[in-house]
Amino acid sequence: MRKKIVAGNWKMNTLPAEGVELAKQVAAGKHTVCDCVSFIVCPPFTHLSEVSKTLEGTGIAVGAQNCAAEAKGAYTGEVAASMIAALGCKYVILGHSERRQYYGETSETLNRKMEQTYANDLVPIYCVGENLDEREAGKHFDVVKAQIEEVVYNLTPEQFGKLVIAYEPVWAIGTGKTATAEQAQEIHAYIRKVLAAKFGAAAEECPILYGGSCKPSNAAEIFAKEDVDGGLIGGAALKAEDFLAIGKGFAK
Repeated sequence: MRKKIVAGNWKMNTLPAEGVELAKQVAAGKHTVCDCVSFIVCPPFTHLSEVSKTLEGTGIAVGAQNCAAEAKGAYTGEVAASMIAALGCKYVILGHSERRQYYGETSETLNRKMEQTYANDLVPIYCVGENLDEREAGKHFDVVKAQIEEVVYNLTPEQFGKLVIAYEPVWAIGTGKTATAEQAQEIHAYIRKVLAAKFGAAAEECPILYGGSCKPSNAAEIFAKEDVDGGLIGGAALKAEDFLAIGKGFAK
């Protein structure tokens, strides 16, 4: 049985006190959601420590939104995976479309970040997905396949066993557009097939999250699909009520 995961990517939102309050609200409402759902929150670096302390013992995990490609050293402004792990984080988002688009992250960079993540016992949430031009040109399968082959195929079977994949239709992030449940299932099934080509039966155990404008109104329909194991949630993760409602997309 694959893990059911609802992860909140807060992006560059909330000040530390606001983040702690949001975390408290999510923790307070967690009992209303099926125990089968694993919640993860990914605040900005500035309040990872406080949010980790706030959520200690609640069963809600904390993740970072990125990490450095190096272990340590003269890299001004960077945050090492070891530093993130020391704050109580369990997860780190890697290869988010915004990192690829705005900061020029390549597969080469992401391979090094993966290495750092596993070296520090963190679980990567590795993002793949196509933009609107690629989708309209019918290249979405090719784009996603390359993003997996160039990074995930370099993992050992043991490392792969700890991986979470998030599929982001880049054209549906922050645009209000959403892939239909059928479109989500189609590409999630394809991702699992690409994973199986390298890792065999283990691909059946890898959680694949949907990450494009998932909200309370469409979560249940999307999560009902066979190869969709949850969501990587952006805007809706900033309101505890909405975030928890998305979790309720999985029936008790």
